[in-house]
Order: sequence, then C-alpha cells, then structure tokens
Amino acid sequence: MSPDTQQWTPIHGQPYRPAPYRPERMPAQESLARAAELRERMDGRRTVRHFSADPVPEQVVRDAIACAATAPSGAHQQPWTFVLVKDPAVREQIRAAAEQEEQLSYDGRLGDEWLAALRPIGTDAVKTHLTDAPALIVVFQQRYWLGEDGTKHKHYYVDESVGIAVGMLLSALHLSGLAALIHTPSPMRFLSHVLNRPENEKAFAVIPVGYPSPDCEVPDLVRKSLDQVIVEV
Repeated sequence: MSPDTQQWTPIHGQPYRPAPYRPERMPAQESLARAAELRERMDGRRTVRHFSADPVPEQVVRDAIACAATAPSGAHQQPWTFVLVKDPAVREQIRAAAEQEEQLSYDGRLGDEWLAALRPIGTDAVKTHLTDAPALIVVFQQRYWLGEDGTKHKHYYVDESVGIAVGMLLSALHLSGLAALIHTPSPMRFLSHVLNRPENEKAFAVIPVGYPSPDCEVPDLVRKSLDQVIVEV
C-alpha cells in the first residue's frame, strides 16, 4: 500500500506495538559527501519576497508537503494541516486581510525595537508575494482532536511539532528547486475564517512558493558561522 492510500487513525490509548527498524548503514565516505553537499545546497537557500508568476509543478509542492508530514511530533499525533490555496479570489482575500493587519503593525503596533530589527530586511506592509507566487500553503496547528463521540483530546508539543514540520517543508521545497517565504501576519485569526477551518485549528504560517522573479533581490545578509552556533562539550 502506498503512503498516499494509507489512512491514519488516532492511536491514543493503544498499547505499544514495536516494529523492526533496520535501515541500511551508509558508508562513512558517502555520508560525508552527502552531508557536505547538503550543507552547501542549504546555504544557498534564501527567503524570497519577489516571485515570478510562472507556474510550478503542483506535484513538487504536494511531495514537499508529504515530506513535511513525516516530521516527528509529540506522541505521534501529527497536529498539522497544510492548506494549499489555489483559488485566486481566496488569495486576494488573504492578501487584503494580511495587508490590513500589517499596516497596523508597521504604523506602530510592532514597537520601535521590532521595527528596527526589521529594517535591514527591507519589509513593509505591502505583501505582493501572497498573490504573485503561483502556490500558497497555509499551515495550521491542531490544538486538539475530537474522538468519534465528540470528546476533546489534547495534542502535545504542538508548537514544536509544527515548527519542525515547517522547517522540513522549507528544506524540501528548496532542495526541489523552489523558493519560499515564511509569512506570519499578526494576528492571523482571519485565516481560519477565510479558509473555513475548524475550531481546533490555529494558523501558524503562510508560505508562498514559486520561482524567484527575474529581478528578484534579497537582503545582503550574513549567516552566523558554525563556531558561533555550535557548542561542543
């Protein structure tokens, strides 16, 4: 049975059922080569705000979402929903609502310190990427799930689980040749309304996906070096 046809059901309260896991061990030299290649490719990833309108293969986006859905999660409850927004009218609604919230933020709601932190990034309240990019993924976190009798069951480590899944989504998109952006308008309650999501879901991030535009520019930034982010004990 392919992963696309398997149907997950809640395992809450079920007994532990171990399964053998015997992946083939990769030779050390191959592992070193793959790690070096991956490090170089990921170092080329950039957050893009200027997208081409050229369409992207939808299956690439679906496969990237499938990769994200393999992320580890608290108690394997997989508390995420990925909404792939195709309807141009819905995307216009999302952009209009997001820009309204963003304008309030840039007009003072963010505060001087946050605005100063954003200045080197070159952002403002205009969010053309929400309608320019050919694909738009809205990620929701599921705060709880409902049993067949309507009983609420809490999800655990939701923020951590969904954050890991989104990181894997960005990696999968980049390694598949696409560019993306994490957009988090605040507040994001309008997304639940526009996309008609159930009460147990809360918007986590909006991710435009596509190819950079021919005139795309990104901030001239420097990442921390390895010795600035790693501590060996």
